[in-house]
Amino acid sequence: MSNFDVVVLGGGAAGLMCAIEAGKRGRSVAVLERNDSVGKKIRISGGGRCNFTNLYTAPENFISRNPSFHKSALARYQPSDFVEMVRRHSIRYHEKKLGQLFCNESSESILGMLKAECDRYRVRTQLNCMIRSVRKIAGRFFVESNHETLDCASLVVATGGLSIPRMGATDFGHVLARNFGLRVTELHPALVPLTLNGSDGRSLSELRGVSLEVEVRCRSAAFRESMLFTHRGLSGPAILQISSYWKSGEPISIDTVTGSPLPRRFQQKFAEFYAPAGPRVQWTRKEVDAFQERQRNWTLVPSGTEGYSKAEVTLGGVDTAELSSRTMESHHVPGLYFIGEVVDVTGHLGGFNFQWAWASGFAAGQCV
Repeated sequence: MSNFDVVVLGGGAAGLMCAIEAGKRGRSVAVLERNDSVGKKIRISGGGRCNFTNLYTAPENFISRNPSFHKSALARYQPSDFVEMVRRHSIRYHEKKLGQLFCNESSESILGMLKAECDRYRVRTQLNCMIRSVRKIAGRFFVESNHETLDCASLVVATGGLSIPRMGATDFGHVLARNFGLRVTELHPALVPLTLNGSDGRSLSELRGVSLEVEVRCRSAAFRESMLFTHRGLSGPAILQISSYWKSGEPISIDTVTGSPLPRRFQQKFAEFYAPAGPRVQWTRKEVDAFQERQRNWTLVPSGTEGYSKAEVTLGGVDTAELSSRTMESHHVPGLYFIGEVVDVTGHLGGFNFQWAWASGFAAGQCV
């Protein structure tokens, strides 16, 4: 049996950050990763260039049943703190738009930086590690894997959500939370393309590949960015953003006027759907007003989403009422921590989910 101060389940962004911070404090740390390498989602993020944070991170960029829970961690570890580490490792980066920071070269730069920091603080990483059981006995956690059993005082769950199962995503963290008596909120794929069925879907699929600037609204949420037509429905940043707020059966409203000039193919298809009969010069004032209103408030009812296979993140997770907002430790199971995507905190598109991973990992790393 191997003994550690801290065992981290999951070698993603949050888990590696927590391990680094705990190692800085002189704690002995082991990271257990089920894949054959750590940081697989880091590697593919941002088209391979890793949108590693957002300069304008604020509490309102996150969705949670408790809209105040994430404030403490985000205030204690800010984008500038992560940027300082990036600069220290001489990684070149740029702001793409709206505060989104990307590597100039490859996401491997960020992953290499995190691995180097882990090595610096003697963090032990075990790959291809399948967890068979987790028990707590006499104040210690015992983690049995396919390799060995580890004994630790602090156990950190950083196993992520259900999004992108081909990258190894599972519900392990949620199951573990429930096994220890913690509540888990309802889970949904988020930052995900929306699908359209029926006549709308068949007709609009002819526009696949067409992109336009729009404002998309769903209930009180609104995002002004680009929208992309696909063979199955709608995608693009505006749609991915609104998908985190959309619920099955609800309509979304699209303002197409905000992004003129509109692509010709879209104009033709929209007119085919909604234009009054006859030449435009023959339209009545009422018909013109109705058509323009339709352009400003085009309503569609998506049939669903493309699911976890295309979702960037999972909406929902371990109920924040179960955790300390300062340390991420369970209120009822001392020594048990949950960080990153496994928690009911979901960021908007644009580097915010990485910043939550860094911040929550940092918060736990100061206490484990």
